[in-house]
Amino acid sequence: MKATGIVRKFDENGRFVIPIEVRRMLDLDNPGDAMEVFLDGESIVLKKYSPSCIFCGNASDVVVYRDKRVCGECLRKLGAMASDADLV
Repeated sequence: MKATGIVRKFDENGRFVIPIEVRRMLDLDNPGDAMEVFLDGESIVLKKYSPSCIFCGNASDVVVYRDKRVCGECLRKLGAMASDADLV
């Protein structure tokens, strides 16, 4: 983990601002960008959200099929399974 030396305090509503330098490093300066929140022991880990495949978790080559995100590889496997099922 890389230390930034940046410290932010929470406001009265429990919010804090992620500094613009950090948002720019992660390419998070567009409206609608999102972060995932993870807990690791006593640490809170924020990760840039990227939608991933519902089957394997791969975040590249993802398409939406019937409101579900599926990567190209899993889509090909599903297609092969469907072709095999047609033969039975």
